[in-house]
Amino acid sequence: MADTDTDPAAAVAPVRFKSNYAVTRKIEPFYKGGRIQLSRDGKFMFCPCGSKVNVIDVETGALLHSLQQEEEEDVTAFVLSPDDEVLVTGSRALLLRQWHWREPSCARTWRAVHTAPVATMAFDPTATLLATGGCDSTVKIWDMIKHYCTHNLKGSSGVVHLVKFHPDISRLQLFSSSIDYKIRIWDLNSSKCVAVLDGHFSAVTSLAFADGNTLLSSGRDKICMVWDLDTRQSKRTVPVYETVEAAVLLPEEGDFSQLGVKKQGLHFVTAGSKGILRVWDVATAACVHTQPVPFVLREEPSERSLSQCQFVPARNEILTVSMEHNIVFYDAQTLQLRKQLAGYNEEVLDVKFLGPGDSHIVVATNSPQLKVFELATSHCQILYGHTETILALDVFRKGLMFVTCAKDRSIRVWRMGRAGRVTCVAQGLGHAHGVGAVACSRLKESFVVTSSQDCTIKIWNIPESLTSKAKAALISSPEPLHARVTERGHDKDINSVAVSPNDKLLATGSQDRLAKLWSCSDCSLLGVFSGHKRGVWCVQFSPVDQVLATSSADGTLKLWGLRDFSCLKTFEGHDASVLKTIFVSRGAQLLSSGSDGLLKLWTIKTNECVKTLDGHEDKIWGLHANKKDDMVVTASSDSCITLWQDVTEIEEKEAQAKQEEQIMKEQELSNLLHEKRYLKALGLAISLDRPHTVLTVVKAILKEPEGRRRLEENIVRLRKDQKEAVLAFLVTWNTNSRNCHEAQAVMETLLKHEAPDNLLQFSGIKSAVESLLPYTERHFQRLSRLLQASTFIEFMWQNMRLADVAQQDQGTL
Repeated sequence: MADTDTDPAAAVAPVRFKSNYAVTRKIEPFYKGGRIQLSRDGKFMFCPCGSKVNVIDVETGALLHSLQQEEEEDVTAFVLSPDDEVLVTGSRALLLRQWHWREPSCARTWRAVHTAPVATMAFDPTATLLATGGCDSTVKIWDMIKHYCTHNLKGSSGVVHLVKFHPDISRLQLFSSSIDYKIRIWDLNSSKCVAVLDGHFSAVTSLAFADGNTLLSSGRDKICMVWDLDTRQSKRTVPVYETVEAAVLLPEEGDFSQLGVKKQGLHFVTAGSKGILRVWDVATAACVHTQPVPFVLREEPSERSLSQCQFVPARNEILTVSMEHNIVFYDAQTLQLRKQLAGYNEEVLDVKFLGPGDSHIVVATNSPQLKVFELATSHCQILYGHTETILALDVFRKGLMFVTCAKDRSIRVWRMGRAGRVTCVAQGLGHAHGVGAVACSRLKESFVVTSSQDCTIKIWNIPESLTSKAKAALISSPEPLHARVTERGHDKDINSVAVSPNDKLLATGSQDRLAKLWSCSDCSLLGVFSGHKRGVWCVQFSPVDQVLATSSADGTLKLWGLRDFSCLKTFEGHDASVLKTIFVSRGAQLLSSGSDGLLKLWTIKTNECVKTLDGHEDKIWGLHANKKDDMVVTASSDSCITLWQDVTEIEEKEAQAKQEEQIMKEQELSNLLHEKRYLKALGLAISLDRPHTVLTVVKAILKEPEGRRRLEENIVRLRKDQKEAVLAFLVTWNTNSRNCHEAQAVMETLLKHEAPDNLLQFSGIKSAVESLLPYTERHFQRLSRLLQASTFIEFMWQNMRLADVAQQDQGTL
């Protein structure tokens, strides 16, 4: 049963059991819609996401930090100042906040004065004035230095969704647009609307200034207009034949010949409902370049349309944002794709490591598109092909080819090229319902097994032309695949399918509560595993033993023998359905994921749950380990993909180092006590954070001649944090009558030498006093009783002595 490709050296090496995993990275939603902004240097990207604004490192795609609203109301608008120093957010709570985004910290908060949420914001070129357009039909101007509202501009109709200052500071003009489709020009000297540019028949989506006297506007009425700001009349109307969400002017300088720019003049790029960028010449009103579409897109146009477009001078790139929240950077001079980030993944249904060195992960989200993430840069490829939601995927052993299955009743084989680009090389049709599970052959890239809601199992042969690198490079369109064997396997939906390490067996798990074992050659039934009380969600072969693992909705995992189909072990511990399980530690341990968002690590030999990991808030559908078996990736319905690192060895080394350090410190403490260097001994004992060890030092000091005085000298010389630690320790000592004398001696010193105001500044002083008082009173009462008893004994003894003396005197007489 063992994999024939297993490294012999690895087989001899002892199995290292895992004890813990730690989260090393999370790919989680960082953008859920709204206007995205970039810093002036193009290094940071600001993305609204619910009640916060996320700051993203553009190069790595990593989330640096979040600017979180205290009231947790959604951010309705935000803007970054032109000098990158200030970021202002507006929320549904009708508050404006000014942030130092690098820290991050909120510098100040003030009321927006608007009677409805702020819909848009803009800074003037000097970053001293802020304009806010509200859902209450007004525009307000704020002085960001003196912190007050300077203008309240009324006259717009409905929501003001666009505001922009004129780039010439001396003009002091503000442009705005609302749902009446008009562009208003406001003179800030007189606070009046001095002109209305009326030409659009639908919402105006963007404004761009070519120079001081030329304005470009785009709209959802499928036209772009060029305005003369001197005459305030339209100079040209350019029909673009699509709903335009943004129009960006190309710089006059720069070589844009590859975009059809052959002569001087005004050119602009449009982004909208067609999902592609197009370049237009204002002089001729003609489209001079259309971005090529690399894929045959089958979705509805609304699913691939673009909602934003920006020119990023620092990167010489054009940024676009799609309706699916994908953020794409194109080379400004060629419109070639440079980088793509996925802002939101929806529900994640499956995930696998991909690439020869597990450099990528491939993700099936609740959509027809696949996402392939490069882990180093977060660059995301979006793969089109399936027409309905992809349900599952599996990767061949070498990590270059993988297979997906979907609700559209098809399977697709994909291949990763040398540059990391993934293309579809084969497609198979044949199932009568959605294909819910898929498994690849383990030894060679020779076949694929699928199972469907139609309760059938199909085995598909992979043509040799797809596995050969030379031949695969020549494939221009997906090759058709045909099922070699079809077999009805279960009475209900088949949830999982797995292929054995030697490619001779396959297993299936179904909602009918059964798992079954089949021959890979002819799909003949070899045996049935019966014992689960609810549907089986996952089946998995052991990489080293003739054992099958199953996980079920009954909250258990079971191990089954492949020879007699008996249940060898049952693992109980999950409180919810166990959706996935995999073997780790070369088959010695199991890792399972549940519908409650928990991961559990099990040691097979002892039936023990070694560790429970909480990393998700919802069902964990995807679970996969890399080839080195030192990393795991999980994917969940909470839209998060989490990478876990095996930290067993690191923790063992840290524990060993800590133990060695502890032994060294204890030896040093013993030496210090022997040498009677009590101050250093006291400091070292406190650093060990052991109350009993500190007590031992205090007792050693008190045993010395004039011990009280020496203890007082040493306690006084301690640092404040050390005194705080001693105070916490003496609370523990004071609970025991054996150690109360030492506790009271230290407390006496603290009370004598620390002013009450200083003591009140000690951390935990309140709880310490509350704990000390009752025990101290009890000790005092006990000592009082002891004193009374001893006084009484002394009195009796004295009386006895007096009587004895009297008798002796009488005898003498």
